[in-house]
Amino acid sequence: MSALRMIPRAGPQHLNLGRSSMGRRYASGDMLRLMSGDREVVGYGINGRPIYFDSPDCPFPAIRYREITPEVCSVREKELGDWKKLGLDDKKMLYRHSFCQTYAEFQHFTPDWKLVVGIGLWCLAIGCLGTIITKAKVYPDPPETFDDVHRSAQLRRIIQLQINPITGISSKWCYERNQWK
Repeated sequence: MSALRMIPRAGPQHLNLGRSSMGRRYASGDMLRLMSGDREVVGYGINGRPIYFDSPDCPFPAIRYREITPEVCSVREKELGDWKKLGLDDKKMLYRHSFCQTYAEFQHFTPDWKLVVGIGLWCLAIGCLGTIITKAKVYPDPPETFDDVHRSAQLRRIIQLQINPITGISSKWCYERNQWK
């Protein structure tokens, strides 16, 4: 037996086989909890994920917008009582604790469409300009057989030779009267 076989080898680092160097195994839910921080989970949200997102399709996010602070805790204690005792600032603080924007704010019309349309029109103009330059500079002039005199001569020749007499151009020519059918 060779000496190399007797030396104990370390296993591959990626296969750790249950022995975690971190001391804890992370699941996908743990990462979401790390991302959401100390914010309170208040509902199902979008696809049941604890993320905050302003959307008209799902207007009530799964978590509150801000983390809990001592000021919010004191206002939330007042919230449990009579709402008439809450001032306008307290109500706004409670709302801004739960939501980033009002429904009207995130539905508000923004001028972003102008940028998108402008970029699209610029791309269209550059494409048209490129086509015009390519047609003028790159492609050669069309051959002389493309003018009307040569095309009519070619049509006469097709009719005289009776090319494709069943379904082609020759089928639409009357050879007895020498005119189009």
